[in-house]
Amino acid sequence: MKLKIIKTKKDHEDALAHIETLMDAPTDSAQAEELDLWALLVENYEDEHYPIDTPDPIEAIKFRMEQEGLRAVDLCKFIPNKSKVSEVLNYKRPLSLSMIRSLHRGLGIPAEVLVQEPKGIYNANRKN
Repeated sequence: MKLKIIKTKKDHEDALAHIETLMDAPTDSAQAEELDLWALLVENYEDEHYPIDTPDPIEAIKFRMEQEGLRAVDLCKFIPNKSKVSEVLNYKRPLSLSMIRSLHRGLGIPAEVLVQEPKGIYNANRKN
């Protein structure tokens, strides 16, 4: 298959099928280099046509907790006390800048995820 910019869904499907044929190529072969190029082309197409939203910061924290086998009490290393941890995890308290920094450093959650406005309910429950 000739290398080309992927512009249509059909091009994308064909590229994925071709990539599959190249998957078992030796790492130092011309097919492996071709695989790398096709992968970049597919990635470019998918980034443009199937963007992935930044996750909700609270859900990202919960996901990392699950990955690491952490409980809410374990977050006290990053958030000052248990009640604040509970409030954050239940969308009753927004993350402060110091919490964001601490969670980023301690759990490796990207800062750009943590600074996002949560999609949770605490925003709707705020009194003006």
